[in-house]
Amino acid sequence: MHRIAGHHHISMITKRAIPNNRFYQEVLGLRRVKVTVNQDEPSMYHLFYGDKTGSPGTELSFFEIPKVGRTYRGTNAITRIGLLVPSEASLRYWEARFDTHGVTHDGITTYAGHRALPFEDPEGLRLVLLLSNGQKVDHWETWSESDLPDRHQIQGMGSVEMTVRDLDALADTLTGLFGYTEVSRTDQEAVFQSVEGEVFGEIVGVEQDGPAEKPGRGSVHHLAIRVQDDEALAYWEEKVREWGFQTAGIVDRYYFKSLYFKETNGIVFEIATDGSGFAIDGNGATLGEQLDLPPFLEGRRKEIERKLTPFFE
Repeated sequence: MHRIAGHHHISMITKRAIPNNRFYQEVLGLRRVKVTVNQDEPSMYHLFYGDKTGSPGTELSFFEIPKVGRTYRGTNAITRIGLLVPSEASLRYWEARFDTHGVTHDGITTYAGHRALPFEDPEGLRLVLLLSNGQKVDHWETWSESDLPDRHQIQGMGSVEMTVRDLDALADTLTGLFGYTEVSRTDQEAVFQSVEGEVFGEIVGVEQDGPAEKPGRGSVHHLAIRVQDDEALAYWEEKVREWGFQTAGIVDRYYFKSLYFKETNGIVFEIATDGSGFAIDGNGATLGEQLDLPPFLEGRRKEIERKLTPFFE
């Protein structure tokens, strides 16, 4: 039986690629594993950060949109991203590191049942470090060139928060369509896990009325959830259509294949395959150190590069 193995990646909006890179690579210690372009609009960068190879479940990705405005927070949006760290000592290490780097953060607290350290990136994107209690994405690899100690490095994505007007509708999609387990519920919050007992596929649903979020810099565009291969993706395309959601069909993104749809509240989901991975067009030792284009855009390289702000020195 096909199942959702957890998160694959999550995609956000940034105004400027260079300071975005500075924060996620130099402050958070993630590896920039791919510099490419938005395949639907190649005049904008698409940056990926993650573990040593950008393994599924570790990837944070950003579209650079220089003219984007601010985010007006509201409901029917993905509103917080959890990142896993190994220990309570790691939370204390990060609290001190955030103070050193001037990162906006709260104190160590509890979030969705996990010891946690909430913080924001420079554009107001809300994130939270979560104590993993030994859990991590099983193929996560340490990036030895990070200036962070191995024992405190971020080990992939944890809980992803979705704030919606209709929590029951979100629950119906996650449990009824995709087979997530609802592991807890209060009047206005529920926690769902794609693999019961494992936080790296966890979604926290929060019910909130009011105006929908107006996206901008520091907002989340979509969450991609993870399937093994092309056969599984075809299976889920059929199931998504049977459930009544519209989709434009399977898209070959070269580094993986994917399918997009909006659930009832308007949250954008992507279903993405594990392969082929970011090393398909590069050397593992030099990932993210040049502009990579999929083969169907390579013939337009000069045109594309003219429209991009220089990124590499």
